Amino acid sequence: MDKLVLSMLAHTWILDIDGTIVKHNGYLIDGKDTFLPGTEAFLKSIPLQDMVIFVTSRKEDYRLITERFLSEHGIRYNYIIFGAPYGERILMNDDKLGGLKTGIAINLPRNRGLDIDIEIDSTL
Repeated sequence: MDKLVLSMLAHTWILDIDGTIVKHNGYLIDGKDTFLPGTEAFLKSIPLQDMVIFVTSRKEDYRLITERFLSEHGIRYNYIIFGAPYGERILMNDDKLGGLKTGIAINLPRNRGLDIDIEIDSTL
């Protein structure tokens, strides 16, 4: 289990879809998306004040089925970026003057699902 220690501030979640949230290419192979273990509950646990951005290499043609799947399961998000390149996704952010690290990246094995323990630290 991964552990993620966060501040009490609102957060921005930038999440890949295929292989991270749902079975990789399940929408093509199985004709439908399927949540990976722990992902649906994790997504529903994200506080309302947090921003959720999905990033996917899926073509724009799959926007409707992707958005419908998320809606049918009550998954809240602010944006979905379709057509992202297949290569690395690089997150860069500045640190707060008090030392808070504001750029966090977690790489997960494909199709593992999410088993992340999140701790809110009031001292950050």
